[in-house]
Amino acid sequence: MGVIVNKKDNDSELSRRITADLRAKAMETADIDGVDDVDLAEDAEYLRDLKKTGRFSWVWIVLVVLAILSLISIVFL
Repeated sequence: MGVIVNKKDNDSELSRRITADLRAKAMETADIDGVDDVDLAEDAEYLRDLKKTGRFSWVWIVLVVLAILSLISIVFL
């Protein structure tokens, strides 16, 4: 014995209800007392003494790539 379900009608009604619920929940959490969601990751204790990447960080990347290439060429040649 089986159940015949009209998928198009149920899916569209169900998806509309789910979308409406998710939209309502998102609107509730997005505007709590007018306070924006602030990411305080940079204020963490372990990041306090770290410096941001400098202008010449690309030089280090090039040096590491060249070192890897030279190791590969020494090992395989």
